[in-house]
Amino acid sequence: MSVVRKNILTDAAARDDYIEGVLALKQEKSGFTTRQLGLPGPAVPVHTYDMFVIWHCWTMMTPIPPGGNPNDRNAAHAGPIFLPWHRVMLGLLEAKIGKILDKPGFALPYWDWAADGDLGSPTHATIFAEDYLGGDGDPVSTGRFAFDPADPSTFTVRIESDPSGMPVQADPLRGLSRSFAADWPVLPTSAEVKSTLAYAPPNGSQPVDRYDTRNFDVSSQGFRNLLEGWTPSDPLRPVHMHNQVHVWISGDMAFGTSPNDPAFYLHHCNVDRMWEGWMNRFGRIYSPDMSFPANTFKGERIDDEIVSPLGPSATPGSVLDFSSVCTYDVLP
Repeated sequence: MSVVRKNILTDAAARDDYIEGVLALKQEKSGFTTRQLGLPGPAVPVHTYDMFVIWHCWTMMTPIPPGGNPNDRNAAHAGPIFLPWHRVMLGLLEAKIGKILDKPGFALPYWDWAADGDLGSPTHATIFAEDYLGGDGDPVSTGRFAFDPADPSTFTVRIESDPSGMPVQADPLRGLSRSFAADWPVLPTSAEVKSTLAYAPPNGSQPVDRYDTRNFDVSSQGFRNLLEGWTPSDPLRPVHMHNQVHVWISGDMAFGTSPNDPAFYLHHCNVDRMWEGWMNRFGRIYSPDMSFPANTFKGERIDDEIVSPLGPSATPGSVLDFSSVCTYDVLP
């Protein structure tokens, strides 16, 4: 059954279900322990929401190509896999929330951050009001995701990144951290979104070159790299689009364990919406295909597996048309 993802500011029911679902998954035990998932320290139960945090962090530390530097290119970022990988992640979280709430029609809402960018990137934007995601702080002290060390049912960060980027148990357990506009002053605007969606490759290029181009990294020309935020390279403006939103929120959103912040999924749902809008205009195209050598591109090619500890695996090719699973109320 296909569900419709809507703007969180226009759908109070989706907002409330999302908040309740996140809080429920933070309390639900996954059946795994930290030791089983390779985290150092004592073996303690891993909750379902934290499984996503660990998965994202481990994937960021999985280099492409094997033996390379994951900070340059990894199995979820800085390459063509970025958009399909996060689409799979969103779909799995959506299914988990629908199941735990017993609402099979649940659809993740999205945060249209460019609308706030057009308003001057206010740190008091509605999305961060008390009845939405709560505000900033270390720890966040407003809204349903505020932390109370005396109440184990409150939103608690249990997994964080160590200095090398690996996932570890938080010690001590703590609250969510945000620092709006401290590391970058503004959010992307609708004009920047429009420019990204309209990217055209040089004359004589193949249609797939509109999506991404060799060497499929942070220097590549293409829509994926523009949306992810690595180009255009500008020393006066070093962050853009997807990356820019992470840096603007900062705090927990600045690390490999960024799914700790429930804003992560609303942000990435909007990124996915932009990808869907782009494919609706230019076709469901992807590169690299399977003719590219495995020793350099395995994990990013169209039929390579995206493996998850949370559900069935997928491939980039299998999620290019996701309309049987979800659609969006409005495409950019």
